Amino acid sequence: MTTKVEKDVTEKFRSFEGLADTTFVRLADFDDGFAFDMRYATTNNFLKAKVYECAECYTRVKTAKALLKANKEFRTKGVKIKFFDCYRPNSVQYKMWDIVPNPQYVADPVKGSIHNKGGAVDITLVTLDGKELDMGTDFDYFGKRAYHDNLDLPQNILDNRKLLKETMEKHGFWSIRTEWWHYNLTSGSNDKVADFKWECN
Repeated sequence: MTTKVEKDVTEKFRSFEGLADTTFVRLADFDDGFAFDMRYATTNNFLKAKVYECAECYTRVKTAKALLKANKEFRTKGVKIKFFDCYRPNSVQYKMWDIVPNPQYVADPVKGSIHNKGGAVDITLVTLDGKELDMGTDFDYFGKRAYHDNLDLPQNILDNRKLLKETMEKHGFWSIRTEWWHYNLTSGSNDKVADFKWECN
């Protein structure tokens, strides 16, 4: 028996017909079941600077498809994905590097990062009515408390991180050890660094 959530996802996938997997798309155009707090379009980030002209979440089609599948599973558990950052134009990477030229915190724009390829997202989980799950630190907290292998945390935080990590990995993403919020689509690593820019209204 097909559930309503499964039917919704199937219908949304039809919207991708005719689009190459590497095409950039605005995620909110394909699903209204996500939450957004695009931090780099504000000064509420570790740079203390606004580096996006406006808040949008773009990814490549294949990344969007994987996110739709992951969010479908999260929603059956009473939560959904909230985005802090998605595709990042390489010109924005240069802006970030000008502010913090340290590869420990910002990828060298000459090489680019998977964010610049449209295959990385920075996310957390929120309840269906928008309350953030406790992950132990805020987004972009650079310290051991944010590490995946730091098990010296309350059980509810470990459980929340485990739910995020295991579900994302199940749908083709991999994490990095030092940032609980950062996920890369495995098949996105080979794409080219891009500088596609969206229009702001």
